[in-house]
Amino acid sequence: TVPLLSVSASVHRGFPPGFQIHLRSPPPHPQLQAAPQIVGSGFTAPGNIYSAILSRNEAVKDARRLKDFQELRDKYVLKKVLFEDPLFPAEDSSLFYSEKFPLKLEWKRPSDICSNPQFILGGANRTDICQGDLGDCWLLAAIACLTLNDIVLKRVVPHDQSFTENYAGIFHFQFWRYGEWVDVVVDDRLPTYKNQLVFTRSGQKNEFWSALLEKAYAKLHGSYEALKGGNSLEAMEDFTGGLTEFYEITEAPKELYNIMRKALKRGSLMSCAIDVRILNELDAVLVKNQLNLINISDVLVPTAQRTKTASGLVTGHAYSVTGVEQVGLLCNQPVPLIILLIFLQTRMCFEEFKKNFTKLEICNVTPDTLEDDQMLKWNVTTHEGRWVKGCSAGGCRNFPDTYWTNPQFRLVLLEADAKEKTCTVVVALMQKGRRKERCSGATLHNIGFAIYEMKGNQQQLPKDFFLYNASTARCKSYVNMREVTERFCLKPGEYVIIPSTFDPHKESEFLLRPFEEEETEEEKQFRAIFQQIAGDDMQINANELRTVLNRVVAKHKELKTEGFSLESCRSMIALMDTDGTGHLNLQEFNHLWNKIKKWKLVFTRYDTDKSSTISSFEMRNALTEAGFQLNNQLYDIICMRYANEHMELDFDSYISCLVRLEGMFRAFRAFDRDGDGIIKLNVFEVSSIIFFFICLLNINNKYLQAA
Repeated sequence: TVPLLSVSASVHRGFPPGFQIHLRSPPPHPQLQAAPQIVGSGFTAPGNIYSAILSRNEAVKDARRLKDFQELRDKYVLKKVLFEDPLFPAEDSSLFYSEKFPLKLEWKRPSDICSNPQFILGGANRTDICQGDLGDCWLLAAIACLTLNDIVLKRVVPHDQSFTENYAGIFHFQFWRYGEWVDVVVDDRLPTYKNQLVFTRSGQKNEFWSALLEKAYAKLHGSYEALKGGNSLEAMEDFTGGLTEFYEITEAPKELYNIMRKALKRGSLMSCAIDVRILNELDAVLVKNQLNLINISDVLVPTAQRTKTASGLVTGHAYSVTGVEQVGLLCNQPVPLIILLIFLQTRMCFEEFKKNFTKLEICNVTPDTLEDDQMLKWNVTTHEGRWVKGCSAGGCRNFPDTYWTNPQFRLVLLEADAKEKTCTVVVALMQKGRRKERCSGATLHNIGFAIYEMKGNQQQLPKDFFLYNASTARCKSYVNMREVTERFCLKPGEYVIIPSTFDPHKESEFLLRPFEEEETEEEKQFRAIFQQIAGDDMQINANELRTVLNRVVAKHKELKTEGFSLESCRSMIALMDTDGTGHLNLQEFNHLWNKIKKWKLVFTRYDTDKSSTISSFEMRNALTEAGFQLNNQLYDIICMRYANEHMELDFDSYISCLVRLEGMFRAFRAFDRDGDGIIKLNVFEVSSIIFFFICLLNINNKYLQAA
């Protein structure tokens, strides 16, 4: 059996009745992905192979047709004419695509609605966001969160706009749109009924920034109706370009309260919601002491649309979380509390919050985990792609004949965390344009991705690769949300990410964003040198290894070395060539270089006279510190093989010795099947291991006889 988790929201949250998001846990069989329940009509985007390209959003066209906002505004100011947006006209087509609004609406400018209109009055805050007759509280909850982060707010809502200075009936807003920031220009004609705004409005009649922001967001998606139904994560991401996290509160980690505190401290946006069900009576848990508090800001909903309980909560509704703080104790014990700001100062026990709120959505400005205090620097690579029917829309792994045709994206992880020995990577997959295509019947596809470890420089992994190799990591489920995000800890290596829809032949554009911890400057130089020498195949032989190592070592002036010999480099390839190609790829070379860096520190410590050599006597302690326990006979052999006439070892000889010792110990461990430190060999294995040691150690008969 495969457990099914359904996340549903009522029409008050903007979803159509009965709408559900279905998540499934990964199946036990490594080859198959559990099928999500099909939601909606199974819509396939209309058009041919190029339909995804031709359906670019109008905001991008704005940048080309209307040029810069200030240039356009100044043009209309000079002409003394008020701007009328030709791309989002004051017509029914900008309101609804499925049916007409039941009332006769008039488009009016703010100066026709009230006297002395203001763009922002007394600062932008959550009281400026009152929901109208449109099911977009998910958007308004995100706007309420936006008012808490002044830096982000001023990016989305430029404050240098007014109804007096340089006024020409034109305003602009900025949104993060599929990997880039776009500037959306609108005129200030707003839909009204009996001289009242029909959709979002401020608590103060002459303030209009929130209404104009909603209009710009509606234009971005084609119409006001396109904004009905959604998750606050979608808008929060469009306001920040950040990374989203979705919690089912019943399954949230134990440290959820601390996660919420850290999220707001780091400038993350956060909202929560309640499934449509009967709430517990919460009034009995009101507490008046100074305690741990969470502020929940209600997006104002018309009375006719509310389903309230005695506690004042609205089911199926989105709320913005605006504050989490610890301010005191109750009975000498910390008791997390929650404050719901629904015109009443209601204080609620955090345990009751977890019982009655069902969803928590967080949009982080950076990919840093909220479960610790470490702040990291990240590199993000943005890949744009598309699934095309009959070409690259291969579906999930349940469809082996087509799965391999999905787009494939290479991921290279170099430096591991010093403690965990793994690399942290966050992968975010977003399907593009589905909300805008609703007018054609589009719904969100069930999307997900898998990560496979691979080697070499194959341009496209073939069908057989996926038949005989299980994924190294993958998202928890295929889900019909705009974006799926997962965090992984992977060992250094070369990987390929396969994004896909659950079913084949589902067309859509998508955006894939892998976030990796930022490389150090040394790592960047290291990668650049390797790529320059390795060439297109990203593989190096012994000669190329010698070149790249000597270039890197030459930067360490304190070593005073002439570099590595070709013989040493052949031994290194024999040691590190894990895939049997006779070459080293970037990951194998990186693994080798990490060993050399570690061994270099030991060498430097025992090079007390800074001569770039260590004596044969010092070599004994150096080998012990490097992790090799040898008997006296082996120390004698090493001195005879690697020391010069002065009984000293230079850096090249020292590294060559350690490389070969590493190979010997690795071979021994391979034959030590019981792990008891004793190996048992048959005649063929004895022949093989002797030949291996002769090749690896490259020592002559005199030294073999001495051994």
